[in-house]
Amino acid sequence: MSKPSIGDQELALLHYLAEHEPVSVGEVASGFGEPRGLARSTVLTMMERLRSKGYLRRRQASGMYRYSTATGPGEAMRQAVGQFVENTLSGSVSPFVAWMSEKAEVSDHELAELQALVNQLQSRRKEG
Repeated sequence: MSKPSIGDQELALLHYLAEHEPVSVGEVASGFGEPRGLARSTVLTMMERLRSKGYLRRRQASGMYRYSTATGPGEAMRQAVGQFVENTLSGSVSPFVAWMSEKAEVSDHELAELQALVNQLQSRRKEG
């Protein structure tokens, strides 16, 4: 069973936590929340929401909770993209690929990654 979806702000928070873990709510409020105009209570709510969805875990150390990621932001991003494709694009990646070919700026590295993924898909088709 997949985890509940997360929003853009939650995904950004997950990326922040992955780079700074383990971290307290106060540290996240200062480093992540303040630059975005988010109150400490909002940051705490977001962190607890992510924890209830299974993306974060917390441990008590020296009288305070320290949060760390239960899954990496890469997994959360894959799930978010998967839900977008399923829910918004009715399971078809063609509209997304068409958008990329017309609008997105793709680096040489990203293009190589995309080619590797296409090669991987082609290999799986041949095996199946």
